[in-house]
Amino acid sequence: MKGSHAAFRGAVVCVALLVALRTVDAQQIVVDANSLVVREGNGALLRYHHSDVPFKPCVKELFTPSGVNVLLDAPPDHLHHHALMFACAVNNVDFWGEAPGPVDGHFERLPGKQQHVRFDDVAVIGPVGHRWSRYSESLRWVSQPNSEPLLMERRTITAGRVGDPAVTFLAWESRLSVPQGKDFVVLSGSHYHGLGLRFIRSMDATGEFRNPDNAPGVVFRGEERLTRSRWCAYTTRANGKTVTVAMFDHPDNPRHPATWFTMAKPFAYLSATLRLHEEPLKLLSGKPLTLRYGVAIWDGRPETAQIDELYRQWVAMSQSGATDR
Repeated sequence: MKGSHAAFRGAVVCVALLVALRTVDAQQIVVDANSLVVREGNGALLRYHHSDVPFKPCVKELFTPSGVNVLLDAPPDHLHHHALMFACAVNNVDFWGEAPGPVDGHFERLPGKQQHVRFDDVAVIGPVGHRWSRYSESLRWVSQPNSEPLLMERRTITAGRVGDPAVTFLAWESRLSVPQGKDFVVLSGSHYHGLGLRFIRSMDATGEFRNPDNAPGVVFRGEERLTRSRWCAYTTRANGKTVTVAMFDHPDNPRHPATWFTMAKPFAYLSATLRLHEEPLKLLSGKPLTLRYGVAIWDGRPETAQIDELYRQWVAMSQSGATDR
């Protein structure tokens, strides 16, 4: 029942948050063979690609309230960067990279694939005046070439625009479980593996990363930094407009606060990591792991206190007693 409590709690968080902050009514979810699009008014809020992807379903586009998309999918220099995506290694099979890796002098290890199985609970819900969109997706993480299931995931994404002035808000929940027939699996990976955001080209090089602790972080290599904090935000120019993207780590996630991977040069990237490069994480059969993150996007540059207030509302509502019934 713990897993169902977590899923229910995540739904309650979004309902409570959006009701508290006011949302836009006119939402619509359109699903076709390859994508799911959340529309709001005359434009899109997000585009999610699930079946026309070679390796990983992802949020391909995510828009500010004024309609600026901040995500870049599969750029030529890093084809495996898929906008807003979640990936790591499972039992030493790489689900982040998409190129074969050497095992020894005669064989190559193929990257794994996250296979879309189906969507469940696709709906625009909430009372009039407080609409939001939610969908859940079942995925199988499989090895190649034999399609052995290594990890099962139930991914739930909720999205809406909240507040006045408006903020685009997305909640990401991944419930990870061990496939039948296995006693455990081990999650590992590089220092940037986790829930990652690759930004559009105009957001490269000149942006500002910040966190509520004013922590400078530790230089890992070059421009790359690793910083522990409850959230991390990036402010820069996107297609001529100032935008801010913040990612929130939930206190119930393992190894909270998250270790944020950040870099602005030669391209801008932000990811919430579990420090798997330092300490792999073992999942046991019958004991699913639920990870929850929030992504908030502003037009302009909100004050640090404003970002932190939205974070605290999200956390407080998720931890209220009503959510555990």
